[in-house]
Amino acid sequence: MTIAPIKTVRDYDRTLKRIEQLMDAKFGTKAGDELDVLTTLVEAYEAKHYAMCPPDPIDAITFRMDQLGMTWKDLETVLGGRGRVSEILTRKRNLSLEMIRRLHHKLHIPLESLIGTAA
Repeated sequence: MTIAPIKTVRDYDRTLKRIEQLMDAKFGTKAGDELDVLTTLVEAYEAKHYAMCPPDPIDAITFRMDQLGMTWKDLETVLGGRGRVSEILTRKRNLSLEMIRRLHHKLHIPLESLIGTAA
């Protein structure tokens, strides 16, 4: 087993091909150990070069609403009334910490998605 850091796209592609060859390797074998190390290297490379930012909080809410077949009215119990729901979903009001908590607990939206990123 020759393991080297993934520094270039060529290294990355070569490593992915090797991983594909090792996909049926048994845990605890040399091939299994090589597969484990190579997947760790690929994960690190992808995190550095292909990182995905969490979605916009409102996009995350509307996506989850669509998944659950919810309407704006259904959000009233979570966000606190029709006017508040409208203000949030039209981006006229920011989510409060309590709203974020309720959306996370009741709709299971990841906190990272609800917090958003600073502009």
